[in-house]
Amino acid sequence: MKHVKALIIKFVMSAVVLGTVFTGIYNYDFSDSILIGLVLTVVAYALGDLLVYRNAADDSDYKKRNIVATISDLILSFLVIWIMGASFFGNTITVIQASVVSAIVIAVGEWFFHKYLDKHVLNTDNYKHTDATYNK
Repeated sequence: MKHVKALIIKFVMSAVVLGTVFTGIYNYDFSDSILIGLVLTVVAYALGDLLVYRNAADDSDYKKRNIVATISDLILSFLVIWIMGASFFGNTITVIQASVVSAIVIAVGEWFFHKYLDKHVLNTDNYKHTDATYNK
């Protein structure tokens, strides 16, 4: 159940960002933005959060692990959004711009989402004292 809740949180974050950027700013279809958000959620959770984040560094080095995973999420988000956006809307400069902006905003959200994962999903709270923002 913890993973389902984490997936819902991640999907809402992605859907809000993609809906705002692709639909609100660039006037692409909302349903396509939601579909991209759904695929991105599943791919990024499996690869970025369960694989990269868990294995980027040992539990004692939270900050390094979060930096590596956030950068990986930035790259992965851009690639998924760009590839799907190009297939839906054509490979135009606006799709690339929207993909870059969306990926950056999602990566910022991922930094905080990783803290949620540590506290509520992975239960690795043995190093919360190493990061002053961990408990915030």
